[in-house]
Amino acid sequence: MTTATQTSARARRRAALGSVSLARRRARTPADAALVLIGACFVLPLLWLALASLDAGAGHQTRLPGEVSLDNFAAIMTPGLLFQPLWNSLLLSAGTAAVNLVAAVLAAYPLSRYQSRFNRPFMYTILFGTCLPITAIMVPVYGLFVQLHLLDSMPGTIFFMATTTLPMAIWMTKNFMDAVPVSLEEAAWVDGASGMAALRTIVLPLMRQGLGVVFIFVFIQAWGNFFVPFVLLLSEAGQPAAVSIFSFFGQHGAVAYGQLAAFSILFSVPVLVLYVIVAKGAGSSFALSGAVKG
Repeated sequence: MTTATQTSARARRRAALGSVSLARRRARTPADAALVLIGACFVLPLLWLALASLDAGAGHQTRLPGEVSLDNFAAIMTPGLLFQPLWNSLLLSAGTAAVNLVAAVLAAYPLSRYQSRFNRPFMYTILFGTCLPITAIMVPVYGLFVQLHLLDSMPGTIFFMATTTLPMAIWMTKNFMDAVPVSLEEAAWVDGASGMAALRTIVLPLMRQGLGVVFIFVFIQAWGNFFVPFVLLLSEAGQPAAVSIFSFFGQHGAVAYGQLAAFSILFSVPVLVLYVIVAKGAGSSFALSGAVKG
């Protein structure tokens, strides 16, 4: 009798668990459908890029190529269409990221290490600076560049683009710097190191991953920036790839879709390579546990 009762109880529990599991699956169905829809919105443009780059007669529709061909890649792999614009983009983006990183570290260090009643207002001012649209200030900036004879100047454009992303870079760098214990610097100060020496030998090596994140953030912002170089870099030889991509849009709505897709794929490769390099080199940068003994 007892065995029959236990068997019946187990059966009821299994039935209850099954009904709960079914209810959960039904509840997840709308969320799964929404995620699939969002994923398709990202995957379909990438699928079009891959298929159109291999189709000599590609159009704006997503379709399988009638004949797989590398003609689109061969057509754009010339110094004028690909290599020079990519080199200009590399100079512009790397220079912007390097200038930005140095300025962000020097600005974030006192904000992270020294307490002041002005720190919070200054940080909120920085945060407000990230909300300003760049298009709102380009007219006075263009006039300033004309007066200073900096139009079509790569260094001038680099310094201006560095200022546009500096507020967010300072905010991010300070947050990463806060994760480095001050006691490590105090130990270096006891040994006779100066503040800048402690920053260079203690703080920066321990926040390599954070610096890599900031560098990538600024690099990507500069790499995909179209408006600023379009306004400030006038000569065709000095324009980055984000601007020269307009060469694939002809008159009267004619677009070289296949070459545009091939160019877009090659344009994305340096950023992906940068992601891989930084991710591999900064795997354990914040392993600070045990660095300070009580």
